[in-house]
Amino acid sequence: MNAIVLMLVGLGALAAGYFLYSKFIAERIYRLDPDFRTPAHEFRDGVDFVPTNKFVLWGHHFTSVAGAAPIVGPAIAVIWGWGPAFLWVILGTIFFAGVHDFGALWASVRNKGKSIGTLTGNIIGPRARNLFLVVIFLLLLMVNAAFAVVISNLLVSTPTAVIPVWGAILVALLIGQMIYRWKMGLLVPSIIGVTLLYGMILLGNNYPVVLPETVLGMAPRATWIVLLFAYAGIASLLPVWVLLQPRDYINGIQLFIGLGLLYIAVLIASPTVVAPAFNSEVPAGTPSLMPLLFVTIACGAISGFHGLVSSGTSSKQLDKETDARFVGYFGAVGEGALALATIIACTAGFATLVDWQAVYSSFGQGGVNAFIAGGDAILVAGLGIPADLGATMLATMAILFAATTMDTGLRLQRFVVQEVAELAGFRMGTLMGTVIALAACLALAFGAGADGSGGMVIWPLFGTTNQLLAGLTLSIISVILIRQGRPAWFTAVPLTFLLVMTLWALQQQVLRFYNDANWLLFTMSVLIAVAAVWVAVEAVIAMGRGRGSAPRGAADSGG
Repeated sequence: MNAIVLMLVGLGALAAGYFLYSKFIAERIYRLDPDFRTPAHEFRDGVDFVPTNKFVLWGHHFTSVAGAAPIVGPAIAVIWGWGPAFLWVILGTIFFAGVHDFGALWASVRNKGKSIGTLTGNIIGPRARNLFLVVIFLLLLMVNAAFAVVISNLLVSTPTAVIPVWGAILVALLIGQMIYRWKMGLLVPSIIGVTLLYGMILLGNNYPVVLPETVLGMAPRATWIVLLFAYAGIASLLPVWVLLQPRDYINGIQLFIGLGLLYIAVLIASPTVVAPAFNSEVPAGTPSLMPLLFVTIACGAISGFHGLVSSGTSSKQLDKETDARFVGYFGAVGEGALALATIIACTAGFATLVDWQAVYSSFGQGGVNAFIAGGDAILVAGLGIPADLGATMLATMAILFAATTMDTGLRLQRFVVQEVAELAGFRMGTLMGTVIALAACLALAFGAGADGSGGMVIWPLFGTTNQLLAGLTLSIISVILIRQGRPAWFTAVPLTFLLVMTLWALQQQVLRFYNDANWLLFTMSVLIAVAAVWVAVEAVIAMGRGRGSAPRGAADSGG
């Protein structure tokens, strides 16, 4: 099959989801009110609560939720064939991720910008909140520690990406000043930012940066991990307008440029999808399609991490409630488009089926490297971009999204630490909260692996934990809708599907960890399973308490 067909069908479906389905959800279910005073205005402090232009906020939100996961997940999942991955990405984006991300943002905005963990306490009860916070903290720990490993590996394997990746920080700082201090519109800063960023990609392609074999006794990968966490810690302490917003905004623009180039290259090169639609000859040791597909592809179809971003940072920056549709739902559409591009690159970027099978010789193979290799081949064939430059562009794109996720993830982890401290009866400052969050991530990264690879130790649990969190977030939104007397089918059906699939997958993981005597992962998986089931049961009980009574501490959700 020609990859153009896959591209047009996928992008057409995503566009229809945004223009039709999200409009229905905004008007009939969430009932957005343009006159509602958002937390960004009510609690404006210039640090976390900052009313933000919807395009800038979309850039922050989109690149924070994107990261490397919508590349890694689909790039691994096509081992079952492109068909299941394609269907889950498209249908999951439209009916699952869009409703989830949009809903978490709306629910937080209607409740004074509170995080989804705090909302759980207000809506269901303190016990459910405490269990929810355990799941949230573990997920953020996985995201921050593991993404640091992914980025460090790419910086080592693609040294031409070092200059544009770190130079993007300076570009973001300049854009932040131009927009907020110098009061410039978006057009000029956008043009300058993109020009500087792509100029640095050209510079980096000619001047790769390779670290010495040891720096203070650490190997290059470990050195990059320490530097990444040092940066993320500083970034999480700065006001969002200084670095977080402009960095995410310019990254969002460069992603659309990168995706545009890749999709244009598909139109010109017209590559053939060499991978089978349904792979009946998967390599030995490959787990079953059901239920593993739905946790292997998390980001790109639906992800619980998105709810943390929506309720943790984006809700505090929303200028108008009506912007929530663009920021939340269209943010999910953008990630779906990235996952679709990954599927095309990893199935049509190889010359023959034999070449594809050589890459996908075992489960877990592929990943970011398959995306870079396949996407690079399409860029070369379609646009004539030199292979080395194409690889630098794609590696830079992947690293920048993973890095922006770390920026936001560490800030969110600091919020969770401060929230736990508040529950314990004392107030914790931002610096101390950040130090504790950093210490937890570094302890995992280096405590479980002297070279810093410990972040991958609990990675097998990331997909299931992520999807469980998405289901639990949908349960909170469903309770709010039910208590407001509104239809909850549009959130209840996705949450039921997610909980069934993820608990099924988690049960398989628990048995595997037990048989392998992997007691760390066994203990953690049991803890996550118990917490998730407990919260889900309490959510179901809350749904049955009757309609018409607003949740405790919640603002009127009417529009």
